[in-house]
Amino acid sequence: MKTNRNLWPLGIFVTFGLFFIGMATVVVIAATHREHLVNANYYEQELKFQDQINSVDRTQKSGATIAYDSRTGELTLALPPAHLTQKFSGVIQLYRPAAPDLDREFLLEPKSDGTQTLNVSKLAAGLWVARAKWVANGENYFLEQKITITTN
Repeated sequence: MKTNRNLWPLGIFVTFGLFFIGMATVVVIAATHREHLVNANYYEQELKFQDQINSVDRTQKSGATIAYDSRTGELTLALPPAHLTQKFSGVIQLYRPAAPDLDREFLLEPKSDGTQTLNVSKLAAGLWVARAKWVANGENYFLEQKITITTN
């Protein structure tokens, strides 16, 4: 005579076992995964976000641009020449999202026509973010452009 076995207890046990193993795996992966912070003082920068928005709006109205020429490996920043006649200071940052230790910063020193050219052909290939920050006559300006540097 054939007896029917009830498989429900086994199914419930296997389901809970797989659930606990899956949760333990997620916890181990989350605990061992190290993510670079974009910046060590990100909280302070978040508080200044509205000032950043205002700086971007002023920059868009001024007509400043960043252009990358992959053939020559040059990054060209063009500022309004009117900004140079006023009290002026600024920096150009080359930010590498994938490797923060490769970031570079240059002093903003445009020619009299408002342009400054940087040779970036020696930088590692991949995605970079070019950021220009400057102050002209007490007003902050900010310009950002993503560029992809290729090896020649």
